[in-house]
Amino acid sequence: MPTIGTRLRVALVQAAPAWHDPAANRELFDALIGTIEAPVDLVVLPEMFSTGFTMCSETMSETMDGDTVAWLRGQAAERGVTLTGSVVIEDGQRFNRQVWMPPDGRETVYDKRHLFRMADEHRHYAPGTETVVVEMGPWRIRLCVCYDLRFPVWLRSRNDYDVLLCVANWPAARQPAWAALLRARAIENQCYAVGVNRVGVDGNGVVYRGGSAVYDCEGAVLAEAQDESGILSALLDLDALREYRDRFPAWRDADTFEVAP
Repeated sequence: MPTIGTRLRVALVQAAPAWHDPAANRELFDALIGTIEAPVDLVVLPEMFSTGFTMCSETMSETMDGDTVAWLRGQAAERGVTLTGSVVIEDGQRFNRQVWMPPDGRETVYDKRHLFRMADEHRHYAPGTETVVVEMGPWRIRLCVCYDLRFPVWLRSRNDYDVLLCVANWPAARQPAWAALLRARAIENQCYAVGVNRVGVDGNGVVYRGGSAVYDCEGAVLAEAQDESGILSALLDLDALREYRDRFPAWRDADTFEVAP
C-alpha cells in the first residue's frame, strides 16, 4: 500500500441500495468500486449502505463479525484502500455504526450521536457518546453520520481535524439543507467537508436525490454529484489547507466549551 502523503485521493460512491438486502448491496458496491479507474486512498459509502435507512434494527442488525464488516475488510485488503460507510450493528445495543476499515483490517468505529427522531431512529438505536477522529498518514479525519451534520457544536473542530467526513441517507425533501450544512461545516471549521448521500427510493417510499459533494475550507465546491449512481472523485491538499489556516487563523479565536455526554 502506498504511503499517504499531503494529497488525499477520495472516491465517493453514490448509489441506490436495495431495501433490506445486504448480499445484493455488497454485490452492488463491489461492482461500483470496481469501476474506479484512478488510484484512490479512501472510498466512502453511504449511511446504512447494506440495508437502506431502516428502523428494523432487530432483524437487520449484524455483528462486527458479520458478513458486511467482513466484506469491508476483504475489500480494503484486496484493493489496498480504506473504506468507510455505516452499518446496522448489534454490539450490546444496536447502533447506526460508521465503520472505518483500512487495508490492514484494524477498524475504527463511530456510533451516530444524533438519532433522527422524525423517523423514530431514537427508538430503535442507541446514540453514540464519543467523538472519533481517525488518522490517515498526516491527515486527521472526523467521522460523522447524516443527522449529526445539523449539530455544529458536536462537530466543532478544536484544530483537531482536517476533513469532516459525513455518510448519509439525506432525503430529497430537505436537499437544500444538505448542501448548505455541509458547506457551512467546512467554512466554520476551516476543513475539507466530504459528504456522501444515496439516490433512489427506499422501502418506505422516501426519495433521495444524491448531491454527494466535497467542499474546501472556504466553501468552494471541489466536486459535486447530481442524482445518479456513480463515482465522484476529489483530490484534497493538506499543504493548501495549512497555508490557509496560517493566513486566516480564525480557529485561534474559537470559543472553548465542553459537550455533555
